[in-house]
Amino acid sequence: MNRNLIRNFCIIAHIDHGKSTLADRILELTGAVAEREMADQYLDRMDLERERGITIKAQAVKLDYQAEDGRTYLLNLIDTPGHVDFSYEVSRSLTACEGAILLVDAAQGVEAQTVGNAYLAAEAGLAIIPVVNKVDLASADVPAAVAELIEVLGCEPEEVILASAKSGQGVRDILEAVVRKVPPPAGDESAPLKALVFDSFYDTYRGVVAFIRVVEGSIRKGLKVRFMSTGNGADVEEVGIFTPDMQTSTMLHAGQVGYVITGIKRVDIIKMGDTLTDHHNPAPEALKGYREPKAMVFAGLYPVDAADYDDLHNALEKLKLNDASFTFEPETSKAMGFGFRCGFLGLLHMEIVRERLEREYGLSLVCTAPNVVYEVVMVDGKVQQVRSASEMPDPSRVREVREPYILATILVPSEHLGAIMDLCNERRGVFQDMTYLTPSRVELRYRLPLHELVLDFYDQLKSRSHGYASLDYEHVGFFKGNLVKLDILIHGDPVDAFSTIVTRESAYNYGKQMVGKLRELIPRQLFDVPLQAVVVGRVIARETIKAKRKDVLAKCYGGDITRKRKLLEKQKEGKKRMKMVGKVEIPQEAFFSAIKIREGGEHK
Repeated sequence: MNRNLIRNFCIIAHIDHGKSTLADRILELTGAVAEREMADQYLDRMDLERERGITIKAQAVKLDYQAEDGRTYLLNLIDTPGHVDFSYEVSRSLTACEGAILLVDAAQGVEAQTVGNAYLAAEAGLAIIPVVNKVDLASADVPAAVAELIEVLGCEPEEVILASAKSGQGVRDILEAVVRKVPPPAGDESAPLKALVFDSFYDTYRGVVAFIRVVEGSIRKGLKVRFMSTGNGADVEEVGIFTPDMQTSTMLHAGQVGYVITGIKRVDIIKMGDTLTDHHNPAPEALKGYREPKAMVFAGLYPVDAADYDDLHNALEKLKLNDASFTFEPETSKAMGFGFRCGFLGLLHMEIVRERLEREYGLSLVCTAPNVVYEVVMVDGKVQQVRSASEMPDPSRVREVREPYILATILVPSEHLGAIMDLCNERRGVFQDMTYLTPSRVELRYRLPLHELVLDFYDQLKSRSHGYASLDYEHVGFFKGNLVKLDILIHGDPVDAFSTIVTRESAYNYGKQMVGKLRELIPRQLFDVPLQAVVVGRVIARETIKAKRKDVLAKCYGGDITRKRKLLEKQKEGKKRMKMVGKVEIPQEAFFSAIKIREGGEHK
C-alpha cells in the first residue's frame, strides 16, 4: 500500500454532538458495512454504550474511499468518546492519528469539552477539520456556531464544513477535507519495527489482543517480537485490521492501524503505550508512549459474596487491559471484608467500570461512597497521601491537610450566569475569569475543590441551567483546606465504613444526619446503644437507640411490691452486664444509607 494514500484521523467532540452518527454515515458512504448489517451507533459495540447513548471505548475501522481526484485512499478512522471522564481514551487515540474532525452541534454551539478536545488535538500537532453538525435542526443557529468555532480555532470561515450526520449532508465534503488536509503518516518501512500499543483487551481463548499503530517497519505473522518496557518476547500468531470487525491480514506496514495476537495470557506483560519491536532487530529507542493517568476519585469495590474475591481480582486485571485509566489495590474493611480500593477519572467512569464488572464478569458488588485523595503534611514535614478516612493519621501528628483542586471551565447561556456563579460560590469555588464567546454565551472559569465535584455538582449544574451548561475540568494541584476526619462510634466503637473526611463547617450537619439515619436503621438491642459523631476526640452529635424491654412483671398478679422490685433490679443488673459485653449487629442497609448521605447529604 502506498503510504501517501493512507490517512489516519479521529472524530472528537463534546458529548451528544453527533460523533457516532457521523461515523455511521462515513461507514455507509465508503461501503465498509453492508446495508443489511448497518445499525445506529454501529461502532459502539458494548450494550452499555447503546443503552446510555454514549461512546465509552474508542473504536478503530479501516475504510476504502474513492476520492474526487480518482485515487482510492485507505482511511483509518477512530471514533472517540465525548464525556470528560474518558478524555484519556481520546488522548490515546490522538497519538495514533495525524488529523481530527472537530464536531460542533449547530444548536448548542461550542461546549466546554469541545474546547478541551481542540486543545488536545492542537498539542498533538494534528490537522483539525472544523465541522458544524445538525444544521438541519429547527433550533440550529449556524452563524453563531461557526463564529464560536472560528473564535476557538482561529480558522477561516470558508474552512468550516456544514453538515448533517443524520441525513448525510456534507459527509463527502468532510472526507474530501480529510484527504486534502490530513498529512499521510510518516515512518520508514525499511527501519526496525516500532509499533505503539494504544489499546488492548483479553480474549479467553487467544489471550491478550493488542491494538497497534505501526510507526516504522512492518509486522507479520511468525515474527518474534519484544515489548520494550517489560522486555518480554513472543511470537506473532496473527495480525489484522478492523473493518470494523477484526479481519486477518498478512502484514501491517508503517502508518497502518491494526491488531496483533501473540498468545500472551498474562495481563501484566502488555502495557498501554508500550512499544512493540523486532526481537532480533530491535529499534534503538522506544516511542514516547503515554503519560500515566491520575485517578481523581476513589471508591471501594467489595464482592457481596466473600468467596468471589479471587474472581473480582482476575476481572479487575482483565478490565484494566481494556481501560488503563483506572487503578486498584487490595484493602480490608471491618464492615465489608476483603475488597479493592479503586481509582477512577470521574463519577461516570466509576459507574461504567462497576457495571462492566457486573455484566461482563457476572459479579455482584458493593461500591462504597466516592472520595478523593488528600495530602497530609505531618508535623515533621513529611507528606502522606490519604485515599480514605481510615488512612488519616492521628490529628496530633498532622500540621495541615491539603485537598485536590480542579480548574473548571463552564460554558453557560448568559441568562443562567447568576445561578451558576451562586452554585460555584456555594461549593467553595474561587472565581478566575469570565469571557463572553458571543452575546448570549459565557465561558466561566472557577477553581473548585474536587471533593465538591464528586458529590452532586454536575446534577446541580444541569438543573440550575435547565440543561444548557457544560463542564470541562483539569487538575491544578493540592491546596490547604479546613478539613477534619469525622468518625461514627456505635456503642463506643468506631466503624471504618462510616468514617469520612469533611470540611469543619459541614461536620456538624453531616454527623447529625448520619447518626439520625443510623438510629432508624439499626435494630433495637436488649441494651441502650449510643451513636456518636466524633471530630478530633470531641462528640459533636449523638443519638441513642433505646433498649428493648421484656415485661418481667407479666406473671405478677398482685402480691408483695418487694417481689416486683426484685425482678426489676435483676433485669437492670442483667442489662448493665449485657451493655459491657454486648455486640451490635449493623444491617447492610445502614452501609448503603451512609453511601447515599455521603454522595449528596452535605448540601441538602
